[in-house]
Amino acid sequence: MPVIVVANPKGGVGKSTLSTQIAGYLAARGHAVMLGDVDRQQSSRTWLGLRPAAAATIAPWDVAHDAVVRPPKGTTHVVLDTPAGMHNKRLDEVMKLADKVLVPLQPSIFDIHATHGFLRELQAHKRSDKVRVGIIGMRMKEGTISADQLRSFLGTLTVPVVGFLRDTQNYVHLAARGLTLWDVAPSRVARDIEQWQPILDWIDS
Repeated sequence: MPVIVVANPKGGVGKSTLSTQIAGYLAARGHAVMLGDVDRQQSSRTWLGLRPAAAATIAPWDVAHDAVVRPPKGTTHVVLDTPAGMHNKRLDEVMKLADKVLVPLQPSIFDIHATHGFLRELQAHKRSDKVRVGIIGMRMKEGTISADQLRSFLGTLTVPVVGFLRDTQNYVHLAARGLTLWDVAPSRVARDIEQWQPILDWIDS
């Protein structure tokens, strides 16, 4: 049962957006998906509450009393949304479950510096070399100085860059309805689905 963890020490970098979209993709493929929310803000759980009954099922994974729990039998895939500032023992607990870790990163010099140290910490807390770590550039606006700074930073890392997602209101509108790119007509979100393809290849591999 693969467990995909979405993590970054900074808040507001798109962890919940990434988590819900991944869960939506896996559910659309027919998998029994549970979306776990370790974030105190419970953004992913709030999103699940907005999800229409007709949409592909994504089950909640309750994490109570700050203890990471395993999902019940029948679950084939887990996506885990994590809080900002997750370090040390808390990071250890989550990393014991992780098969893959995706680190969303915005083109901000503050986010870049915070993430650099976190990537080193991730490598130290991996339970084995089989745990794969990848980075996703979030809210990219091509042609901007910040986007150029992010690409320059990513070029210095040994952690692979899985993909880049543009800055678009599509994610905002979908989140407000508990939906993902895979719940609406592909023609409406064709550009975004195209950007997701290398990320999906990494998730499926």
